[in-house]
Amino acid sequence: MITDIIAPGLRVVFCGINPGKSSAHTGYHFAHPGNRFWKVIHQAGFTERQLKPEEEHELLDTRCGITMLVERPTVQASEVEKQELHEGGRLLVKKIEQYQPQALAVLGKKAFEQAFSQRGVKWGKQNITIGETQVWVLPNPSGLNRASLEKLVESYRELDEALAMRGR
Repeated sequence: MITDIIAPGLRVVFCGINPGKSSAHTGYHFAHPGNRFWKVIHQAGFTERQLKPEEEHELLDTRCGITMLVERPTVQASEVEKQELHEGGRLLVKKIEQYQPQALAVLGKKAFEQAFSQRGVKWGKQNITIGETQVWVLPNPSGLNRASLEKLVESYRELDEALAMRGR
């Protein structure tokens, strides 16, 4: 069972689409060896060192958290049904309203569009908020995403820098 890494007062909550089979098996977020999440958030400046999936609770010390749109594990996120994403989006809004991090980063454009009934979404900061929480759409760090590590880090760093500016 994979549980949210979440608490009040966070800078950002990263929202994955759903757990892959590796994560479901280990009980840790982004556990597949091909997933670049831990490397990306480290290189983008969110963590001082690259955490391992089993160290995920240490993310709270960096004021970061993790949740997911859909709890059902699949081999690929494309196996998640549209209505699951829509329902997941509704539940995610309630969760974010409760915890109010500075930002919510949904990892995947198509999943965000389906979960929030949006079309033609661009990467980065969105024009919607959930209470005081900024909403961002960032590329999914899955190994199945063809984006280069450099592009991923650049996208995530933009969020880190925006939050640093907002914190001043």
